[in-house]
Amino acid sequence: MAVKLTDVAKKAGVSATTVSRVINNHGYLSEKTKQKVFTAMQELNYQPNSLARSLQGKKMKLIGVVFPSITNPFFAELIQNIEEQLFDQGYKIILCNAGKNKQKEHEYIKMLIANQVDGIIAGAHNLGIDEYQRLNLPIVSFDRKLSDNIPIVSCDNYQGMQLAVHDLLQAGCKNIYFLGNKIQKGNPTDERLEAYCDTIKALGLQEHICSISFSDSPLLKNMAIHKMLEEDRPDGVVATDDLSAILVLQEAHKLGISVPDDLKVIGFDGTQEIQTYHSELSTIEQPISDMATLLVKLLLQRIENPKKVFEQKHYKLPVKLIKSQTTA
Repeated sequence: MAVKLTDVAKKAGVSATTVSRVINNHGYLSEKTKQKVFTAMQELNYQPNSLARSLQGKKMKLIGVVFPSITNPFFAELIQNIEEQLFDQGYKIILCNAGKNKQKEHEYIKMLIANQVDGIIAGAHNLGIDEYQRLNLPIVSFDRKLSDNIPIVSCDNYQGMQLAVHDLLQAGCKNIYFLGNKIQKGNPTDERLEAYCDTIKALGLQEHICSISFSDSPLLKNMAIHKMLEEDRPDGVVATDDLSAILVLQEAHKLGISVPDDLKVIGFDGTQEIQTYHSELSTIEQPISDMATLLVKLLLQRIENPKKVFEQKHYKLPVKLIKSQTTA
């Protein structure tokens, strides 16, 4: 049977009103009275009703976190950083794994509204989610343009791809392929393709794009990569994420292509997991911890002041090149 507020009052030897005042930190109460109530709550394992507190104008201390994949090492590390930093600020998260399902994201947004979250950090890949533009909630976006009044946090995608292409060029590559999505969606990650094309064009080289989508299965990606390596024989590949870069290494091994002698490969993300288990991969490291810090900071600022207007619409954090064996 669930423990009620009156049970706590009886255990502590005070009135139910006093227990409510302690829980909501309302009015003057002696430290002795507070301690009696907290001790009774602990002994009875009583959890205050968050919804009831929200009806009294109290914050729920809940944040919705919407991302496309919790198994992808990059998003997993970013979400972990976000959760830890929010927890340190007294908030808990409701994690929504939206995947590539637009309807799923719609339903999650409805759920977050029903649970009266204080704000949302959104980084899912689905397009046309109009609710974000209409929600009367503090929202901060990661790497996605949701609306003109929602601030975006991302790494400097353009700078990162420039670093990657120049690293391959300095390693002697002349036939460099871009491995990623060629469909422009108006999001910051589009800048990776733009930087590749601009850099290759400026050097008078020919563009080569092997188009794969984030949502493609590993099998579909492998088929596209296998065809690229077998038929086109690039001497350099720059991938828009580390997992795709690792698939290139695997397919090259199957085809007997020597890395880095005949083929040089560089990824993008630089998570701790990839650096630990695939330390041979050269990559562009995103500042994951710093991006999480900024996402949380901006969201909490908007929660404290819902009418706050940010000076910037898009916050870009610098990246760095981690050079290793695949571009040596």
